[in-house]
Amino acid sequence: QAQLVESGGGLVQAGDSLRLSCAASGRTFSTFEVYAMGWFRRVQGKERELIAAISHRGTTYYADSVKGSFTISRDNAKNMVSLQLNSLKPEETADYYCAANPRGVVGSTRPELYTYWGQGTEVSVCS
Repeated sequence: QAQLVESGGGLVQAGDSLRLSCAASGRTFSTFEVYAMGWFRRVQGKERELIAAISHRGTTYYADSVKGSFTISRDNAKNMVSLQLNSLKPEETADYYCAANPRGVVGSTRPELYTYWGQGTEVSVCS
């Protein structure tokens, strides 16, 4: 019914860039454009954190830690959301997850507002 599949993770050097993509499919996402989409990351030993989100109207949110270096975008025609990661640091090594919020807005960082989740993609940044 609803599937989110992330891609684009990998092993990079500090300072490198990656582009993560998330493809939404299934009957639930026939109205993909109404969902707010978020990218969370989970650093080993820490709670998952919302790092970027984009509302159904294109309003964006960024965690302070990634402002200026990460950029979220969406393509409603392709049911996709992307996250451009620039100037990566070793401490940003984590699993990155795509998630969908049916409320459509980006006013909160609470993970429980996101109903659908992908399996995650691993990003490893070596120094």
